[in-house]
Amino acid sequence: NTQRDLNIALMNELSVLFARLNIDTLAVLEAAGTKWNFLPFRPGLVGGHCIGVDPYYLTDKAEKVGYIPQVILAGRRINDNMGRYVARTTIKKMVQNKIDLSSATVGVLGLTFKENCPDIRNSKVIDIIREFQDFGIRVVATDPYADPQELAHEYPGVDIGTIDASAPVDALIVAVAHNEYATMDASSIKKLLRGAAPVVADVKSLFDLDQLKQAGITAWRL
Repeated sequence: NTQRDLNIALMNELSVLFARLNIDTLAVLEAAGTKWNFLPFRPGLVGGHCIGVDPYYLTDKAEKVGYIPQVILAGRRINDNMGRYVARTTIKKMVQNKIDLSSATVGVLGLTFKENCPDIRNSKVIDIIREFQDFGIRVVATDPYADPQELAHEYPGVDIGTIDASAPVDALIVAVAHNEYATMDASSIKKLLRGAAPVVADVKSLFDLDQLKQAGITAWRL
């Protein structure tokens, strides 16, 4: 699990770098994948009860014997910061599109720590929501698998509601690759949005960004 954590951390760091270079991370990874021994990891949120936790058992033991495991801890710092990064990048794009943050609503699709399961333990989607809330931005979230009562107990203050054509949002975070979301297209996503220049963050790289942009959506992904 520590190895997996570090591999994902590398992808996350590359994603942050490539964004500054205006390079699509997925395109780079697809090109790199033509090499026979490339390891196909993707950037993303690292939550749950295994990958995001187990490295700390190792680092704790290392520190007790007088060794500071710098690489492992660096990977943890990178991965633990990705929720904040997703939120802040989306906020910047909302500001660029002249969306009034004081009256805006951000929708979040997916709250579990991985796709197609009800497990919300140590979900890093919550970090995204908390960062928006710290900026005073209203967030409404939904998940077809997560239990609403469990969510209310574990993550108080998270508004669990409806995101559809009758209750559209100014920006949308597609945070978890549930089957229900992966099968959506640009037209169905557009129906969830309002305003002249809505923003979509495709955390799991589920969609064709060109199609979203053709639909008048400012879209980005890790």
